[in-house]
Amino acid sequence: MSVKYICRHCQTAIGEIDSGAIDEARLGFHFLTPEERRDIISYSLNGDTVVKVICDYCKEALDTNPELSLLANPLQ
Repeated sequence: MSVKYICRHCQTAIGEIDSGAIDEARLGFHFLTPEERRDIISYSLNGDTVVKVICDYCKEALDTNPELSLLANPLQ
C-alpha cells in the first residue's frame, strides 16, 4: 500500500510512503472522526491511499488572507 499526501488546495504532491508494513493506526488515522476521514482520506483505483492535507505555501497564504477560506477553490 502506498500513502500519498497532496495539498487539498493546490494539488501539489507533498510526500509519499511506499511500504506494505504501514497501517492506518501507525499513521494516526484511527484518531479521525468518520466525517474527517471522508474529507481527508480517499482511495485511488490502484489501491493507494490519498491523504489531503495543506502545504506550507497554502497555509501561509490562508493565514495571511483568511478571507480566501470563504472561496470554493481559494488557491488554484
